[in-house]
Amino acid sequence: MQRRPPSGPHSRLDTPGFAGHNVAWSPFYPDRLAVAAAANYGLVGNGRLHLVGVQDAPGGALPQLGVQKVFDTQDGLYDVAWSEINENQLATASGDGSIKLWDATLNDYPIRNWHEHTREVFSVDWNNIKKDIFLSSSWDASVKVWHPDQPRSLTTMTAHTACVYAAIWSPHSPDVLATACGDGHARLFDLRANPAPTAGNPGAVAGAQPIATVPVGGEVLTLDWNKYRTFNLATGSTDKAVKVWDLRSVSSSAGSMARPPPGAPAGAGGGLGQVTAICTGHEYAVRKVAFSPHSPSLLASASYDMTARVWDVDHPSASLASVASRLGQAGGGPGAMRSLHDGHTEFVVGLGWSLFQEGLVASTAWDMSVHLWRA
Repeated sequence: MQRRPPSGPHSRLDTPGFAGHNVAWSPFYPDRLAVAAAANYGLVGNGRLHLVGVQDAPGGALPQLGVQKVFDTQDGLYDVAWSEINENQLATASGDGSIKLWDATLNDYPIRNWHEHTREVFSVDWNNIKKDIFLSSSWDASVKVWHPDQPRSLTTMTAHTACVYAAIWSPHSPDVLATACGDGHARLFDLRANPAPTAGNPGAVAGAQPIATVPVGGEVLTLDWNKYRTFNLATGSTDKAVKVWDLRSVSSSAGSMARPPPGAPAGAGGGLGQVTAICTGHEYAVRKVAFSPHSPSLLASASYDMTARVWDVDHPSASLASVASRLGQAGGGPGAMRSLHDGHTEFVVGLGWSLFQEGLVASTAWDMSVHLWRA
């Protein structure tokens, strides 16, 4: 059996009646946290956006959490992202297919509401380089790019064949994004890629087709870019594994692709990427992965096994050779797992690293709570 490191202390905030779905730290203030939550686990019912204050505690103790304001919605909220240009604005993803923009200085109602998706919106992500645009992904198999001042989306990508559980901008290139899809693939898009119009597609849209498609395995539920290594991407899926990919075999530059391998399906893009690390140990599907903003090798994950974990993806036990040598054995490589948080009592579905306090992680779960702990 894999030996687990002891779970350390944590601060707790309860969100009664609303199961957490994701958390987001403010990029402007170290003491602001947002929590997207839904009644009845997001299956049916209302949603609530919690704006949470993070207060330092004396003696090096963990900061304490307190709700400062809530916004209620008619349908569950699945994700939240802070604006990169306005310190008081946030976008939320809703189960009714809508995206709402909120202002923390106001009360009750969103300042803008978009409703182009035809099914649940499962993720939103703000571009931290080109700060006036953000992304959404939906169970309707589409991804859209938005500007907060525009009434309609700027671009729509419909190249997926199943639910798109997540879409995220690259922190290294403002026009590149990656998506996690229920068809078992991660896809890369470049908004600068200009397809030539054809007789069958005279109105070809820039960036609408993937520049690469990576077969991950299982339904891909989450992904995140490494903040220091331009071509490294982590994925989590229903195969219970956390995988790190080196995409240099896919692309030599942001918009330059190698030719598809022989026999690749249509739209598969250039290369397939190379797995550089596999972190095993989760007992159920991996719902969220997030690279540390302070270290190129630390990666956090959240799972339906009710735990959140932090991995050292550079540890020898995460290498392919080490994983292959353990095939058929119970558990995973204990050396790769740096820490484990098992304080939640339901599915852990969201987490995020503080941008200002190194090693501080917030997680949320269907146990209607938010925890703050150190990696």
